[in-house]
Amino acid sequence: MLHGRWRRPTRPSTFDLLLPARRSLSLLPPHARIYELGPRDGLQNEKVHVPTDAKVHFVDLLSRTGVHAVETTSFVSPRWVPQMSDHREVLQRIEQMESVSYPVLVPNMQGFEAAVAAGARIVAVMTAPSTTFARKNLNCTVDETVERAVAIAEAAEAKGLACRGYISCALGCPFEGEMEPAQVAPLAEALHRAGCYEVCLADTIGTGTAGSMDKLLKHVSSIVPIEKLAVHCHDTYGQALANILAALMHGVAVVDSSVAGLGGCPFAPGAAGNVATEDVVYMLNGLGVESGVSFERVVQAGDYIVEVLGRRSASRAALATAANRASAARIVV
Repeated sequence: MLHGRWRRPTRPSTFDLLLPARRSLSLLPPHARIYELGPRDGLQNEKVHVPTDAKVHFVDLLSRTGVHAVETTSFVSPRWVPQMSDHREVLQRIEQMESVSYPVLVPNMQGFEAAVAAGARIVAVMTAPSTTFARKNLNCTVDETVERAVAIAEAAEAKGLACRGYISCALGCPFEGEMEPAQVAPLAEALHRAGCYEVCLADTIGTGTAGSMDKLLKHVSSIVPIEKLAVHCHDTYGQALANILAALMHGVAVVDSSVAGLGGCPFAPGAAGNVATEDVVYMLNGLGVESGVSFERVVQAGDYIVEVLGRRSASRAALATAANRASAARIVV
């Protein structure tokens, strides 16, 4: 026999359902820095030749957006990446602002020496946990990618230069599939120990998800301090922003991106462009995470380079902004 009055079970409110997410969002860093890749990673795979004058103007536009770094070029052999053959001239002609750093990618010691001779003050090195990718991209083994990167980092320190370290294919490889965090962590530790001021975990082919990013960061951040980590996400499967949000929730405060979603690796089949800087800035603004980057100015920089390339922007935020402006212009008052 039932005693008292029967009551319908109380359903959780929307607020209650969203409470775990609200708590997670409260863990976001108050500030984040944008590391702009457009001039290097964004252009290296483009078939259309970009004149040196256009590259210089592109970097100068990006310097005025508020990003904290613009990866300017790559000191790689023109035989392998023809688009970067004017690396010395580009680096020497850009207008360098005090508030912005201008790293250059150096794949080997020869590239490092050429970058130093051209006046580079920050270099970036690359490693990879995938044997096949290392062989195809850097023409060496995984261990050799680490040895090469450590040697360059040490040489940079000896010359008073800063060094950033990349781990390509940190979440997946086009040849070997998913990468396990245990494969990535030793590389991150080696780069950190070698003196790299930042270790960037790169989802080179864009196969990662928020779940795999979470798993990777839990593992790597137990070895390398979270404030020394950055993320680099390609948007092949449309997961880049979700992956970046997962990284922000771990406390990562440096995000790589490229205006207009430009990019792709010539040695990684199927890799789509980088996450668009415009989209990242739009998301950060919505989250209340301060980046110091002007959304309008990154849109302008993206518009400029896609016009040079004769292609359409891959940034959804930029395209939506353009559509809204066109619609507003058609309204008759």
